[in-house]
Amino acid sequence: MKLSGAQIIWEVVSREGVDTIFGYPGGAILPAYDALLDYPIHHVLVRHEQGAAHMADGYARASGNVGVCVATSGPGATNLVTGLANAHMDSSPVVAITGQVATPLIGKDAFQETDVTGVTLPVTKHNYLVTRTEDIVPTLREAFYIARSGRPGPVLVDITKDAQTGQAEFEWSDEPVSLPGYRPDLRPVSEEFRRAADLINAAERPLILAGHGVIMSAATSQVVELAEKASVPTSLTLLGLGGFPPRHPLCLGMMGMHGEAWVNTAIQRADLLIALGMRFDDRVTGNLSTYAPTAKKIHCEIDPAELNKNVRVDVGLVGDLRATLETLLPLLAKSERTDWLRYIDGLKGDSAVRDIQKLPDDGHLYTAHVINDVCRATGGQAVVATDVGQHQMWAAQYYKHESPRTLITSGGLGTMGFALPAAMGAKFARKDAEVWVIAGDGGFQMTAAELSTCAQENLNINIAIINNGYLGMVRQWQEFFYDRRYSATPIHSPDFVKLAEAHGLRGLRVESRADVEESFEAARNHEGTVVIDYRVEQEDSVYPMVPSGNDLDKMIRRPQSNPIYETADD
Repeated sequence: MKLSGAQIIWEVVSREGVDTIFGYPGGAILPAYDALLDYPIHHVLVRHEQGAAHMADGYARASGNVGVCVATSGPGATNLVTGLANAHMDSSPVVAITGQVATPLIGKDAFQETDVTGVTLPVTKHNYLVTRTEDIVPTLREAFYIARSGRPGPVLVDITKDAQTGQAEFEWSDEPVSLPGYRPDLRPVSEEFRRAADLINAAERPLILAGHGVIMSAATSQVVELAEKASVPTSLTLLGLGGFPPRHPLCLGMMGMHGEAWVNTAIQRADLLIALGMRFDDRVTGNLSTYAPTAKKIHCEIDPAELNKNVRVDVGLVGDLRATLETLLPLLAKSERTDWLRYIDGLKGDSAVRDIQKLPDDGHLYTAHVINDVCRATGGQAVVATDVGQHQMWAAQYYKHESPRTLITSGGLGTMGFALPAAMGAKFARKDAEVWVIAGDGGFQMTAAELSTCAQENLNINIAIINNGYLGMVRQWQEFFYDRRYSATPIHSPDFVKLAEAHGLRGLRVESRADVEESFEAARNHEGTVVIDYRVEQEDSVYPMVPSGNDLDKMIRRPQSNPIYETADD
């Protein structure tokens, strides 16, 4: 069967199981867009290519499948870069397909020519330039395989315009893609499993550090089994939230810069850390020279490059986390660690609970109110996409994710503007899910143009804008470390209610705690996108906080002057 390169693109995409893509047309990708009309693939027209990359990322995180974004050459392709970098840092499987000028024009500074493979080399797992029609099938098949296999990540395929218009025989094989050397067998040997088991069995104060890999390998049940069998309390990274049941008695909550105080203290007192699918990011460890000084360390990780990169470990087990734990579990002894668990409970004291009980109302509207009440209203079952900043940390603290793949947030790159398009991608992946955006007034404005996409696609998502009139997290740092010199952090915003209405959407404004629950009810009963402008306390701060580079247990704690936090932030 002879097809054009443009047709071949969609034949491959369809056979890879993709039914929704996110993109923006232009000259160098126009042949592909013309051919797209003949294929059962839903195209979502974004308002900026960065939004396309974030939507593909959100789609991938919510579904576990590969997300696909499309752009033209030059500025279209370079506008994808931030989204690709975000997906790369957070190991999200994305395939980006970009048009390129015709092969004879490459290197001639042609109109809208950019060396996009050179530009994206540091922020993709792999990338390709395709100049021959007959190379499109094998290249795209490899791209999908690389994106989803091993440690997932984004792959970019740049296809010249003449490769799209050319003709070639279309041949498809269901045989697995084989890339010799790409996935060498690095599985641990039995002696390494034995050493890990011996360390766990002998430990008196062990702690599990559960990361994003728990979710990506669908290893929740194995982690729970490990925790229960060996009586090991379990803490989570930001991207690991949802990977361990939040109401489980062994679940301690989030670690790190804005993690729970008792978790950070327990890490510093532990004699064994069992790191599962996490990478010892600086926001998790604090000062590396004083991190967990008395603890031996076991690191279970699919990417061998992460072993000993930041933290030296005693045992490294390379491989898919679920398979690793299934091999390790039979070697573990049933244990009771009553003294260690009692010690951690004592660290919690009265503050053990950022729970979904109703927080008290002192006449002010706080971000904690909003997020706590969203969690109560949704039972922790909604898909929540956050932007980056204070609201992101409050969302991590107060929203209890009962299931994996329900927190969609930018971890490694910390990309403002991520929440709205990522939530849109998640909604396309999980059409029946309730989806909430939690975004700051600053970050939201970076991708607010995608409200028009929400309207055009008739998407049913709820958007909670945490409006405090500042770039909140930067303001917090200025408060703590720069003598309240608020340089470039006060921000003016449009009337978000009118902005929503201008896009044909519903807008609401909430200024008091008494109106929060009513706003949820209105949003959840509305068919379509709802934007809610929550006018919250302006100079509130996230506690606890480990200052950058400090010891993990040297935290700034909330002054005990605000009754809504007295039992929630220590």
